[in-house]
Amino acid sequence: MATIRQIAEHCGVSVSTVSKALNGAEDVSQATVRRIRLAADEMGYMPNAAARALKTRRSFSFGVLFAAASEQGLTHEFFSRILNSFKTRAGELGYDICFISDHLGKRRIGYAEHARYRNVDGVLIVVGTDRDEDSVRELAGAGIPIVCIDSVYSGCGSVLSDNDQGMTALLEHVIALGHRRIAFIHGENSFVTRSRVAAFRRVCAEKGLTIPEDYIVEGLYHKPEYAQLLTRRLLALPAPPKCILYPDDIAILGGLQELEAAGLSVPRDMSAAGYDGTVIGQAYHPRLTTLRQNAEAMGSCAAEELARAVEAGEHYDCRRVLIPGTLIEGETVRRLDS
Repeated sequence: MATIRQIAEHCGVSVSTVSKALNGAEDVSQATVRRIRLAADEMGYMPNAAARALKTRRSFSFGVLFAAASEQGLTHEFFSRILNSFKTRAGELGYDICFISDHLGKRRIGYAEHARYRNVDGVLIVVGTDRDEDSVRELAGAGIPIVCIDSVYSGCGSVLSDNDQGMTALLEHVIALGHRRIAFIHGENSFVTRSRVAAFRRVCAEKGLTIPEDYIVEGLYHKPEYAQLLTRRLLALPAPPKCILYPDDIAILGGLQELEAAGLSVPRDMSAAGYDGTVIGQAYHPRLTTLRQNAEAMGSCAAEELARAVEAGEHYDCRRVLIPGTLIEGETVRRLDS
């Protein structure tokens, strides 16, 4: 790895000229700047992180607060796709990442305190439920640049999967295939869930469908056993549904097991659809009808938005960025005879 002195010797200039060129000083000609920066790239020069931090008062690192709704953690496909994309784009923008938690060794601390301890320039908040609302709000109000995934906090930027668009596309597809008796097992209370339920009710109303309240039930994200229990309850209704929408492509596994146990074939006897568009869902037989969320775009966009928030400082204008999903028609929702 080259040093500034080696670059200076290679280019035939002084060490101070190289330092100025690499740090954007205006008293070096553009031709010299280009020649020095090209040499630095070719020679593999990397600025000293400690020196850069001392000079800029920045760590060039992002913190990530990740608390998934399920016990899958980083193995959860949707969140792992987001975080992998975020890490890749953050690296391209010159930032490292570290994780923010409520512990430092054996000592319990707040998220905001941990972020300050790590001296991060900004934080990405990825939480699957509202369970840590108070501690997350504390972090969101700590004066650190914040961007949230699928949640909204005052003064923070947000990158959101367009759940209104996604649920609308999925439900309109189901209705276009002739379905009217449609049940919806949704996830636990969260910003995402509220968006999907609101879209479900709106589309049904627009299409003139009257959905019994017994058809709209709260489940848990990524919990097949709970979806299995709720499917059993729906099948026991006096007038059971003909199609069931599940909270995600993992929970639907429990639903499919219960339908099979009841002697029902999918989609011949009962139609079903998931959400997320996971790889495993497309390996099911029959292939799962679902809504694929663009996790890669969400992660990349979040890194860019957080970098923008850091660069803008107190002048950052927080915004909400909606990332649309894509309907996967699959084979688990059949067309009903007219």
